[in-house]
Amino acid sequence: MNRRTFTLTTGAALLAAWMPTSWAQGWPDKPIKLILSQPAGSGADSMARMIGDQLSRRLNQPIVVENRPGGQNAIGAQAAARSAADGYTFYFATAAALVMNSYLFKNLPYDPRKDFVPVGMVGTVPFTISVNAGSKFQSLGDLVAYAKANPGKLAIANEGPKTFSGMITRLLAAQLGIEVNSVPYASVSAGVTDTVGGQIEVLVSDVPSVSQMVTAGKLRPLAVTTAKRIAGWDQVPPVADTLPGFNYAGWIGIVAPAGTPSAVVQRFNRELDVVLSDKDMAARLLAIGPMTDGAGTVTQMGGMLDAEHSRWAKLTKDLSIAPE
Repeated sequence: MNRRTFTLTTGAALLAAWMPTSWAQGWPDKPIKLILSQPAGSGADSMARMIGDQLSRRLNQPIVVENRPGGQNAIGAQAAARSAADGYTFYFATAAALVMNSYLFKNLPYDPRKDFVPVGMVGTVPFTISVNAGSKFQSLGDLVAYAKANPGKLAIANEGPKTFSGMITRLLAAQLGIEVNSVPYASVSAGVTDTVGGQIEVLVSDVPSVSQMVTAGKLRPLAVTTAKRIAGWDQVPPVADTLPGFNYAGWIGIVAPAGTPSAVVQRFNRELDVVLSDKDMAARLLAIGPMTDGAGTVTQMGGMLDAEHSRWAKLTKDLSIAPE
């Protein structure tokens, strides 16, 4: 290789290494899209808009929330996966969209592991097992004792077999050694209404969906699905008191289309962490959904996703759940 060729080659390599960082320094210079798989007015929508408002102030560009509900998260996830990887589209994703769907559906129109890169966590969403305030069940132990004495008679409402609450219902039944009647509902609100009204005995749902009825004294939580008690619900024991090691919570994270420049991902992560680390923001989010400890790092989120895939792969195998 002569000097002229070496100089041109070296210069091109240096330019290639410099360009992403230089380009990212001007990012963002137009509005950023935040896609989510839930409808307008939902809890996830409220969270996304709340966080987006603060991010837009820090990035000096509008954050446009785009709702793409339906298909068990597949519609929104596919739209995000097929978006240009130019740093102007991010996906506000649930555990179902990024992990669980891989083990429950045969033909997803997106690949949760290949189509996205991690950006940062938003928070975890604890789930609870609740009953009508007038129920004879005073504890998880009472519920288990009844179910064992009456196989198949205990009706438990959830959002369906391929949802987080449906999977928790199946997991609880398997690990507690009980046979239950899992009753799918089109929405958690419908399940709440029927549990309050006494049409269904037990409800498995996310904590935010029942907190108002619990406060009003119309529902009584028997246990939470996290490993430890949660803030504001200190009187409610975790399932882990009965099943040591039981620790399941929904979660929400932000990812970007695969190929999004690393410098942009890192910048978005840092700004998201600042927003989520604000005590007022954390309190506002907790009132409607997740508990947050900040965004963490991109590497930490990647590790968490790998661990979740391993866990749900084993769980579905242990429960003999095949993708359909």
